[in-house]
Amino acid sequence: MPITTKDDLIEHLQTALQIEHATIPPYLCALYSIKDGTNTAIASVIRSVVMEEMLHMTLVANLLNAIGGHPDVNRPDFVPKYPAFLPHSADSFVIDLLPFTRQAVDTFLAIEKPAPTDAKPEGDKYHTIAQFYAAVRDAFEELSKHEDLFTGKAGYQVNPRQWYYGGGGVALEVHDLETARRAIAEVVEQGEGAHGIFDDDNQFPDQHNELAHYFRFDEIAKGRCYVPGDTADGGPTGPELPVDWTAVYPMRPNPTVSDFDSEPEIQRMMRKCNGVYTRLLRTLHDAFNGKPDLLGQAVPIMYELKYQAQALMKIPARDGYHAGPSFELEPLR
Repeated sequence: MPITTKDDLIEHLQTALQIEHATIPPYLCALYSIKDGTNTAIASVIRSVVMEEMLHMTLVANLLNAIGGHPDVNRPDFVPKYPAFLPHSADSFVIDLLPFTRQAVDTFLAIEKPAPTDAKPEGDKYHTIAQFYAAVRDAFEELSKHEDLFTGKAGYQVNPRQWYYGGGGVALEVHDLETARRAIAEVVEQGEGAHGIFDDDNQFPDQHNELAHYFRFDEIAKGRCYVPGDTADGGPTGPELPVDWTAVYPMRPNPTVSDFDSEPEIQRMMRKCNGVYTRLLRTLHDAFNGKPDLLGQAVPIMYELKYQAQALMKIPARDGYHAGPSFELEPLR
């Protein structure tokens, strides 16, 4: 069904926030499970995708704020319980928290899969994220014909000076239909590509085209780099991309704090890691709800989360696996 009301559009944009966030914990588990000094090119690729998913959350928050919504990343149901499906999707694949493995990369490819050229918009039970955003884009187009959508407070918008992450694209402020189109296009094109293997940064003259997320992960899966002239159908033909699948800590799949009732020290460390994660979400919530300058505080919290997660990855547990971050909300003291 199409999105026909402003309230419905606000609800779908809240879902978009959940979709973008749901990808981050599995990407981080793979990243932090890679042993220090190994797979450096691979780690760089995964890290770049994580940072762009954070940008996508920011762009969706700007879209929500532009039409008078209230981005909520602080409620209990915002955080998936892994294993999980993408929120409100067609449930065609499961997302697990895994170390860096072929299975994990296969899941990343499923997440970022480009939509077929003839795919229809799907606001719910969507098969690709791009089809979901196509429904959102269509709603902006149609609703703008009949009402003034853009009634939000300009001061709630995150601008490029407040969010810099070192990749392609910018934290575009949204205040009309044209900027809404550009924000949605940035999210979709960074994920699946713009009619090819690259995103399209022509809308930002000072940016450069990069491989879309799907094709960055495809390089890892195939162990070879894409070069100019390559196509999605032909695959990468460039230099080999060495991948050491063994230089990884064997994190227990989908760990939870309750899994380690018999190992209280691991539980303590997991709760500490979850406390940092919860603090990060609360900081993002406040930043997206009228205090955009707080985004600067999110950066050191992300580094703190990294150190806590990496420390867990190095701890052998009694079942032969290692511990790992569970990305569960933890009451803040």
